[in-house]
Amino acid sequence: MKKIIFIISIGLLCSIGNNTSYAQQDEQLTFQSLNPLSYNPAYAGSMNSINITAIGRFQWVGMEGAPNTQWLSVHAPIVGKSLGMGIHAVNDQIGTRNRTGAFYDISSSIRLNNNGARLAFGLSAGMDMISKDFSTLTIHDQNDIHNTRYSYSKFNMGAGIFFYSDKTYVGLSMPRILKYKEDNQISNVQHGLYAQHLFLSLGQVFELNSSFKLKASVLAKHTPETPIALDIGLHTLMYDKFNIGVIYRLTEALGVNAYYQIKNYMKVGYGYEFPMNRLSNFQSGTHEILLQFDIFMKNSVYKSPRYF
Repeated sequence: MKKIIFIISIGLLCSIGNNTSYAQQDEQLTFQSLNPLSYNPAYAGSMNSINITAIGRFQWVGMEGAPNTQWLSVHAPIVGKSLGMGIHAVNDQIGTRNRTGAFYDISSSIRLNNNGARLAFGLSAGMDMISKDFSTLTIHDQNDIHNTRYSYSKFNMGAGIFFYSDKTYVGLSMPRILKYKEDNQISNVQHGLYAQHLFLSLGQVFELNSSFKLKASVLAKHTPETPIALDIGLHTLMYDKFNIGVIYRLTEALGVNAYYQIKNYMKVGYGYEFPMNRLSNFQSGTHEILLQFDIFMKNSVYKSPRYF
């Protein structure tokens, strides 16, 4: 456990201290509170089930070359709650660029009290596979590069810390610690591509009565020399079945999302974001679809309300 803490601490602090700037942000997500494994490996195994989450996001509909992203994550506790394992994958298409990432996640947690509070430490490792296809572009200057395709792969690692109790969670993570530059096979020149992205997540559930619960959540994302991106969410769970919420992405978008829980093992959800910047003149919003399954372990109990 001490070794895991040391590796995470050194990796995060060293990465924050380097101010080299790169022009890339990780994919955005409306249902971010239902898919935290995508940015924090310490979340692996924190539920009492084998959890499977699939999300499709269709961003800035109507704009040519707009982002189109799919996520898949699977995780479960392995040894009681002290060890968790999982995998998460993403496929992101924007313009001529496609990124497919696949990562293995492992976490170790310690119990802090007898009320279910735990502190987890997580690591992830995997590959980013990037391809670019310029043959799809409309060429106006014949001296520009066109009819060219190339691809490459890069290894990376992630780390995170995650505190959680029945109604509260706090997480700090960096899903890709290693910086790397794009291998431009056209000009043989490396251009800046990825910087480390630091995520801070907070959530608190308020039980209004036996039928209604309210959850407030914040997700802050930071990249060196860029403004902090901030998602603020407020969600209501009614009768442990139907959830409806709003999310505000600072200076960028206002979203609404909802899901319905079918029995205890399946969620189906939909989200929509309204643009709140100059891009609103060129697109009609963002759509997101959620499908989530929980295969409950033997002798497990229903998951705590902080997960809705």
